[in-house]
Amino acid sequence: MKRTIFYSIIFLALLATGCKKSFPVDEDGLLITTRSECYVSSFELLGADYQTVRSKAAVVDTTAQTVNVEVLFGTDLKNLYPQFTLVTDAKLDPKIPGKVDFSDLSNPKKWTVVSGNRKVRKTYTVYVTVQKIN
Repeated sequence: MKRTIFYSIIFLALLATGCKKSFPVDEDGLLITTRSECYVSSFELLGADYQTVRSKAAVVDTTAQTVNVEVLFGTDLKNLYPQFTLVTDAKLDPKIPGKVDFSDLSNPKKWTVVSGNRKVRKTYTVYVTVQKIN
């Protein structure tokens, strides 16, 4: 009986100390990795009903760091939900809290993509245009 208790204590001590690894995390609690890649791979724009409002696929230019998206005629530009797909381990700054107002088409929105190692930052500009009626 004493031997079982002794081995149990040793096992728990090893478990508690042997499994601890220190992984660095950022202020958002996200793991900081060694990846330096930093880009947007795709972009979606949803309306208040969470359905796409794009008239065609968004064009993401990783060299110019721009996103060009055309929305359907009549779209409520004040209540849109942008969705970015980023390279692995990257994050977006500022965070998107919910609805975004894109109604001022002369002032495009900007978001910064931050790499997994948190050392590379690239600011993307999102240009929204409205589909023309023929």
